[in-house]
Amino acid sequence: MNIPPIAELGFYHILDVTAWDHLLFVAALIAPFAPRDVKNWLSALTAFTLGHTIAMATQIALSLPLNERLIEGSVLATLVLSYTFNFLDRQILGILKEPIKQELGLTDTQLGLMGGLAFAMLYSTLAVPIAWLADRTSRSWIMTGALGLWSAFTMACGLATGFWSLFLARVGVGFGEAGGVAPAYSLVSDYFPRAQRARALAAYSFGIPVGSALGILFGGLIAASMSWRVAFVIVGGAGVLFAPIFKLVVKDPVRGGLDGATAKTPPFSTVVATVLPKPTFWLLALGAASASVCGYGVAFWLPSFFIRSLGLTLVETSWFYGGITLIGGVAGIWLGGVLADRFATKNRAAYALTPAVCFLVALPFAYAAMNATSLVWAFLLFLVPTGLNLAWLGPVVGAVQQLAPANMRTTTSALFLLINNLLGIAVGLWIFGYLSDLLAPRYGTESMRYALYCGAGLYVLASILLWLASRRLAADWVDG
Repeated sequence: MNIPPIAELGFYHILDVTAWDHLLFVAALIAPFAPRDVKNWLSALTAFTLGHTIAMATQIALSLPLNERLIEGSVLATLVLSYTFNFLDRQILGILKEPIKQELGLTDTQLGLMGGLAFAMLYSTLAVPIAWLADRTSRSWIMTGALGLWSAFTMACGLATGFWSLFLARVGVGFGEAGGVAPAYSLVSDYFPRAQRARALAAYSFGIPVGSALGILFGGLIAASMSWRVAFVIVGGAGVLFAPIFKLVVKDPVRGGLDGATAKTPPFSTVVATVLPKPTFWLLALGAASASVCGYGVAFWLPSFFIRSLGLTLVETSWFYGGITLIGGVAGIWLGGVLADRFATKNRAAYALTPAVCFLVALPFAYAAMNATSLVWAFLLFLVPTGLNLAWLGPVVGAVQQLAPANMRTTTSALFLLINNLLGIAVGLWIFGYLSDLLAPRYGTESMRYALYCGAGLYVLASILLWLASRRLAADWVDG
């Protein structure tokens, strides 16, 4: 798929801080509202961002030949929607955990284990054998079954009566989602040529902020108007209904066809022997995992910080954090993919250097945001680390795809995700909850603030590891 210059220019324009028409328009949108009128000015900003995103996506789609537009556009949109449900079901617990904590009498440590370990234990480990199977069978069928399964278990979360029943339901969500991501990475790589792969993977990754934002928004609003149990049932039920639509749209392309590779998939041991000895693989995986410990942990616990430290209600938190996640996340993911694809034409190291720089820039903004004295400044400052924390997705995943031949990509992606998710989800969500309980005797309701302070320093470690990966990437790169 060839992206025309005018469309590419449009994407740069939407992300350009010097685009004064955007800035003036946004200022005009929020000017009538008082600083504390969070819901109205946040709704205006969110609508503006969504509108521009849809307009630019439409411009690209309309510039393509009809067949290419219909096939590639519909497949990518369906994959994005699937990933949206993936993160909607995964992250909805973050906004619902305060009413769950009150009703079921749970601690922050228990909530962290339920959101982290319960989900990650099967999500991470089963992803590898499922990916191995996906390299040999239909990736489309596997993703369809996975979507229906994790959505059904999300509905089951609404029936929980205590810690262990909810813990087991979240284990089931992780079991289903184990088949949702690695096959999708492989499908995207087979639908889009190498020169546009980082941007295509970045576009697929839009499902993360969109799904997270919808989970935060819908979860909070439904919980406030009805109950947290109904929120799980509605969100999960929507995914069950979407599963057959996914199968109708997404077909399996030729594996590695765009890279001139049509070889049969090798045994799992061959993939392991090809990928694991490469230092770049470990540096990329551990760098992404370090960022994910902070990213997943902060995403899960920030709603609690807003409620406990900033005094927002559940509904206010839904609007406030939903807007931050959507606007910052979409901008950050796309920016990372675009920059990596642009600079990597001259130097492949850009796939790792781009997110390394982003993490260092994000750190001071994260600390400043948590100490902002007004909601307006907190919102604007949180946009930066939220976006830059997700900028690694397109570049790093794109680089991982090139560490092995095309017929090994799904399994390679699963090995990468195993490391990233075991550390990022299982450790990230638990450690912040544990630190909050540990610090509570000294800091009281502010304990979550200090737990977040401690975790944000992992951005530095992630940056160092990715910088080291950039120095080895060219040597470990595989063409084809």
